[in-house]
Amino acid sequence: MKIFDISLTISESMVVWPGDPKVAINRKRRISAGDSCNVTQLEMGSHTGTHIDAPYHFEEDGAKIDRLDLNTLVGKAYVFDLGDANEIGMDQIKNLDIGGRERVIFKTSNSERWKSGEQTFTKEYAAVSSEAARFIAGRGVKLVGVDYLSVEKYGSKPHDTHHALLGNGIIALEGLNLADVAQGEYELIALPLKIKDGDGSPARAVLRELT
Repeated sequence: MKIFDISLTISESMVVWPGDPKVAINRKRRISAGDSCNVTQLEMGSHTGTHIDAPYHFEEDGAKIDRLDLNTLVGKAYVFDLGDANEIGMDQIKNLDIGGRERVIFKTSNSERWKSGEQTFTKEYAAVSSEAARFIAGRGVKLVGVDYLSVEKYGSKPHDTHHALLGNGIIALEGLNLADVAQGEYELIALPLKIKDGDGSPARAVLRELT
């Protein structure tokens, strides 16, 4: 079975959300410097690169990252390819076969940004509209994946998309690179770090072809 690594590589040059901590990778011990082993210190925000939003990210009484049901983060997921759509809105998803699917992932032109190695944040990415988020929440979905750093349009307030999803216990998986993934059903494995009382966490996310 083929495995697609849909995670972004964490590096000091990677794109981060404006205002979030930048990535710092410091080599604290080096074999090349005479140390017995290599040890690295990492500094980054909890929503760096490919990451998972726990409901607590926007909901004070929402589930925290260390208490998420791992069954939601592993299992069948359907990737919908929306082409060059500039929004994940009702016009794009109203006719998709979303009902009854626990995990849905939306591929857009955002993924081409990652494939090209783009290292500058853009405000003009395809995001989930608040209306589409409410539609998804009403279909029994438990996880939504997107291929930029947020499910929500940049600058949106009062964050209706996040509230529509996280407020209904739906996990957001953000920052995916789907450039080499075709539309279809896969097995998703996306596990966060077990951070006590965390609002989110970087994750290594993969899709595995089904037999």
